[in-house]
Formats: sequence, structure tokens, C-alpha cells
Amino acid sequence: MKSKMNIKSIVVMAAVSIISLFFINMSLAVSTGKITVETANLRETADESAKILEQLSINEEIEVIEKTGDWYKVKAKGITGFLRKDLITVNNAEQVENTNTTNQVNNETNNQTNNEETANTQNQQTEPNAENQTEQNTENKETKNKEEQNTQTDKNEELGKRKIAQNSKLKIVPVINATDIIEVKKDEEVNVIESINGWVCIEAQNTKGWLRKEKLQSKEEQQVTPIPEPQPQTVIETKYVNSESVNVRKEASKSAEVITGLTLNTAVEVLSNENGWSKVRVNGKEGYISSSLLATTKKKETTSRSSSSRKTTNTTTQTKTNTAQTNAQQANTQTQEAPPSSGSGASIVSYAKQFIGTKYTYGGSSPSTGFDCSGFTSYVYKHFGISLPRTSGGQSGVGKAVSRNNLAAGDLVIYSGHVAIYVGGGQVIHAPRPGKSVCIVPVNQAASNYLGARRVL
Repeated sequence: MKSKMNIKSIVVMAAVSIISLFFINMSLAVSTGKITVETANLRETADESAKILEQLSINEEIEVIEKTGDWYKVKAKGITGFLRKDLITVNNAEQVENTNTTNQVNNETNNQTNNEETANTQNQQTEPNAENQTEQNTENKETKNKEEQNTQTDKNEELGKRKIAQNSKLKIVPVINATDIIEVKKDEEVNVIESINGWVCIEAQNTKGWLRKEKLQSKEEQQVTPIPEPQPQTVIETKYVNSESVNVRKEASKSAEVITGLTLNTAVEVLSNENGWSKVRVNGKEGYISSSLLATTKKKETTSRSSSSRKTTNTTTQTKTNTAQTNAQQANTQTQEAPPSSGSGASIVSYAKQFIGTKYTYGGSSPSTGFDCSGFTSYVYKHFGISLPRTSGGQSGVGKAVSRNNLAAGDLVIYSGHVAIYVGGGQVIHAPRPGKSVCIVPVNQAASNYLGARRVL
């Protein structure tokens, strides 16, 4: 009996050898393929819900081992796993099918042989061995469950609200060379919704994208005591601007950026005094003004007419000369000199200064879009019920002419292709040119070719 079984085993093994030799040439060559999508997930088993082992990029080469239904078993980057067949192209698809057939035949033959060889020994296995195997399987299952639970716990801890550790760009897919979507800034709060192989999928600025996990702040870094908001400074006293035009600056320096402009007798709250500068608050804004330009009481305002009279008394000869020149100009142009501007000119200047810092926009005529030169002057005067032509050329013909010596607050100052509003003290406020914003400058620096001035009040 034993001799017959040995003969049968030899026959089966010989059959296996013959079948193996029959397919040996087809199985020697390795089948290869390429990824056909931008990102493909290499999974642990042939299942959509299986663990992702690696992410492969388009045109990346792989080694195809065998086909299993709608999946291929492949090897890539030294890792063996499964890819859906619609994600790759296989160079030798028929060879893979033949390899599958060879493997199937070999497996069936080997199983048959093994079953026959082990049939004689199954009865000899004792119940204690079976019990030991059961205990071992139970321990392995518990260990695997614990590992999976720990892995899931680690992933859950990565999810939720997190902060960005450094300025970074989100990727459309979790691949280093993938397309950038948006940039997230350092300390920006984002929502982490998924974590895979060192990448996290986050929501930021109403957009979903992928980021390397190390570019997030750790939970420990995020647990920082918030900095308390600074308390408003106590007001020392109230003072008044003692000059016709004063700039409030961002820092205590004459070269610092101008925040806003103030006119004579504007009240400000003084917060501190240091090195000849006063830190002030006015209209909800804080900045710096030279202490010498502030007074504890309001200064008595004088009209342009009285100021002109004093100048006439002190410099009679020069005034006569200027008067003669002015009269000559009026005779030639047959234009009547306008009377001094009323107190509403100061109101126009005060209103215009609210727009200091508004950007220049060609054709712009509102704070929301920006101003060009004539759009700015039109907008300011419209607030006071005065309608001006929309171009600087058109505005050069409105109102009455004003000589340069008699300029008053609120007058339109006309240049070649440009227009501004006189604020006093030899300065104008205007919207200069592209790249600049509304500001105050000396009359002779606003533009070239001063042509004159017009009074429309």
C-alpha cells in the first residue's frame, strides 16, 4: 500500500514538472506597465477600502505580477500591492493571463499533492497541538487589532482644527509635483479632514487641498496662551491744531507715512509726548504730530482778505507791482478776479483730506474704485452740491479766475492736463498718477506747467 502511494506521488510530481516546463518561456519575462492617471493608490488588497500602501504618479513604471478580477497585483518602488486595471496599461497583457493560468495549475496540482501527502499525517496530530494553534491565532488577532486601533487613534488625533507652521501651497492631489491651488499663511487655522501616508487633506478659504503633515503645527505648539489685547491709552489732554494744514504721521518722524491731514483748530486727543512729538487720536485714528503744531486753545481765524491787507501794508512797493501785473493780465484776458473764498473753502479742504491714501485709478471717481485727478475734485465738490465737468480741461473754465497770490482754501488749481484743490500754506491736495494715492504736496510739485486757478464757491 505504501509503495503504491509513493508511485502515485512520483507521477503527480512529474506531471507538475511537465506543465511548468510548458509555460516556462512565457513566465520568464517580466510584464511591465505604466500608470495612466495623475495619482493612483497602491492598496494592500484588491479592495477599494483596503489600506493605501503608496501613491503612484502618472507614467510611473510598475512590474505586473498577475491579474485578479478587475485588479492587478503589481510591484512598485519595492512594494507589492494591488491596482485597479483601469488605472494602468499593461505592456504584455496576454503574458499576465498565461502566468495566471500557470500559477493556477501549479497551485491546484501542489494542493492535490499536499493533500495526499498530509492525509496520512492528519490523524497523528493531537488535540493539544490544535489547542495551541488556536491560542496562537487568538493572540495574533488581538495584537493586530491593537495595532489597528493605535493607528486609527493616531490618525484621529491629526484631524480637526490645526494651524499652519509655515507659508505653504495646497496641492490638488497628494503628490509633490502636483498642481498648486492656493497659498495658506503661517498661523492660519485650517480643518484637517483626512490623513494618508504623510499627507493631510485640509479645508482652508472654502477650498480643499493636500499638504505635507510636517507643515502643520503640532498640538503642543498650538496650545499657546493668547496675547491679551492692548488696552486703549488714557487721554492726557485735548489740544488744537495751530497751523492751517497739519499731517498726522504713522511714526514720530517727518519722513513717516501720512495717515491723514488736519486743518486749523481741529481738536485732537493727546495720548503722550516724547522728543518733540505728540501721539494723538483723532476720528478714531492714532498717529503723531509735531508738538509745536498743537496749542491748548483755538487760534483766531483770519480771512484771506485781512491777511492780504497786512501784506499790503508791510510791502507796499511789491504789492503795487503785483497789482499792476494782475491788472495787465486781466486787461489782456478780459477776466474778472474772483472775491476771496468764503469759510466753506475750509470745509471743502477738510472733507477732501478724508480721502488721503485713496489709490489713483484712471477714470475713477469714487473712494471705492479710486480717483483720477478730475474725478477726485468732482467727487469732493459734489458733496457740497456743486457739479463740475468730468475732465481737468472742462474744470479749467468754471467759476472765476484767481491769481496765484490770492489763492484760498477750496480753489481749483489748474495745470496742463491736471487739476488739484488748494488747501492753504502753498499746498494742494490731489490724485497724482498711477501707482500713487491722494496726498498733499506743494503747489509747484503737483504737476508741471501751472496755468492758473478757478474759484467756484
